[in-house]
Amino acid sequence: MRLALICLIFVSVFTAGCSWLKFPGVHKIDIQQGNIVDQEMIDKLRPGMTQSQVQFVLGTPLVVDTFNRLRWDYFYSRVTSAGVATEERVTIYFDAEGKLERMTGDYLPSSAIAEEL
Repeated sequence: MRLALICLIFVSVFTAGCSWLKFPGVHKIDIQQGNIVDQEMIDKLRPGMTQSQVQFVLGTPLVVDTFNRLRWDYFYSRVTSAGVATEERVTIYFDAEGKLERMTGDYLPSSAIAEEL
């Protein structure tokens, strides 16, 4: 009886921390969160677009600031099965009329990048 209890405690302690215990052949999946935004989508945006047009191109924003409805944040993170993490952010700003004014983040329109060069 005592041996069974010790074995049960031993097994539960070692299986509770499976993240540090690497089992060979165990498949881990990539973890993705947020909105996938790429350069092609950003290039479709033009100043003066309405909020519904921007939402059609980029999708529903991950965060709409409750204190400033004229700012939308798109965030994307990915952790691969090997543990490599990537993050991308894009923030969209609208003017008082709800028209696209500017954007900041990891992606810029290709025309803006060409002007910098």
